[in-house]
Amino acid sequence: MTSATPLPSPLPPSTSAGLPTVIHVAVSDPRARPLLRELGEEYAARYGKDARSEFARYPDEEFTAPYGGVLLLLLEAGEPVAGGAFRRYDGATAELKRIWTHSAHRRRGLARRVVAELEREAEARGYRRIYLTTGPRQPEARGLYLTTGYTPLFDTGADPETIGPLPFEKHLSPAPRHRRATDL
Repeated sequence: MTSATPLPSPLPPSTSAGLPTVIHVAVSDPRARPLLRELGEEYAARYGKDARSEFARYPDEEFTAPYGGVLLLLLEAGEPVAGGAFRRYDGATAELKRIWTHSAHRRRGLARRVVAELEREAEARGYRRIYLTTGPRQPEARGLYLTTGYTPLFDTGADPETIGPLPFEKHLSPAPRHRRATDL
């Protein structure tokens, strides 16, 4: 996809007063470049040059609505300050990827907002579970997921370097139960 227009969403963009605007974009959208560039630099600094191959693991289409995914950005004054994505992991599960906050905007709760927006969007699209992994050299991410209700699927007392990618999950609200005439 080369279009710079936001992808359609079943939910309207969030525009609460004083909060960054939430938009959905394609990976190829120029506004996503800071996210991808800075994440690549961060991964390389923590894991070495081969860390950039993480971006090649998943085709860009997996982060689009037709494939069950989304890439969203938080914009302030038209500039991206945070973002993240999910892809379809299985029929009931979305997998979070690429959670990012611009280095000049950290410590403002933006990553929490991105995670909440991704959860809201995943639930609206029918997903009932979120799965994710983060690297063992990303204690900030580990802390984010622990404080936002994610269950670690690993021994939290073990040295993260001995585990490899750290998996987490979170169950979203159960599907609404349809009332039957006998329930009335």
